[in-house]
Amino acid sequence: MFDLSGKTAAVTGAGSGIGEAIARLFARQGARVALLDVDDAAAGAVAEAIRAEGGAGFAWRCDVKDAGQVHTAFADVVARFVRLDILVNNAGVAHVGDLMRTSEEDLERVYGVNVKGVFLCSRAALPTMLQQGGGVILNMASIASLVAVPERFAYSMSKGAVLSMTRSIAADYVKQNIRCNCICPARVHTPFVDGYVATHYPGREAETLARLSAYQPVGRMGRPEEVAALALYLCSDEAAFVTGAAYPIDGGVLAT
Repeated sequence: MFDLSGKTAAVTGAGSGIGEAIARLFARQGARVALLDVDDAAAGAVAEAIRAEGGAGFAWRCDVKDAGQVHTAFADVVARFVRLDILVNNAGVAHVGDLMRTSEEDLERVYGVNVKGVFLCSRAALPTMLQQGGGVILNMASIASLVAVPERFAYSMSKGAVLSMTRSIAADYVKQNIRCNCICPARVHTPFVDGYVATHYPGREAETLARLSAYQPVGRMGRPEEVAALALYLCSDEAAFVTGAAYPIDGGVLAT
């Protein structure tokens, strides 16, 4: 089950965190993985690790909010692999702040990566998927697209848009054998979280991480590998009957 042999997958934001976990797992399951990241050194390191394990991983620099870079990267991926069976729109940025503590620049930065990036990458991938007779697009949303999360105004806006785009793509292309779903995680313990905590809560790292963990009723943050496992299911043939869905992976947040 969950075999991706013969498939090509593009993963944005694949240089670390959830994107890295997805890229590594997909490669272990037989996919040829294109790792797209604005940090090409990080993506290259992950690609090298994948190849060292016997997988097929290749890195491209790609700023997902830049239409020219997106076009070039996806053209290169298709030229190299001929096919593009899976796109995981994982690249994203965060912002902490309510409406009054969100500047125009903050909003535009979050929108550019989290919303425009999904739009540009999906639009770049679709022609190949349509030509080959099908494909899968998986977007990384958030529980912030389903419920209110305090002090996440811009982030919640962007993830609500991701949810809506997911459903629109699913409805518009279901007859062309293209599925589109999204994953809605609660807090996931990634290097980004550690960096944010170290920068904004110096000397209180342990206390802050404990508070972030307690937000989930199970008492901890999620692990990137757990999100990757759900991504594998949704991008595999075993999920052929699933489209237009938003899957929470939240440690019980929505149930309480």
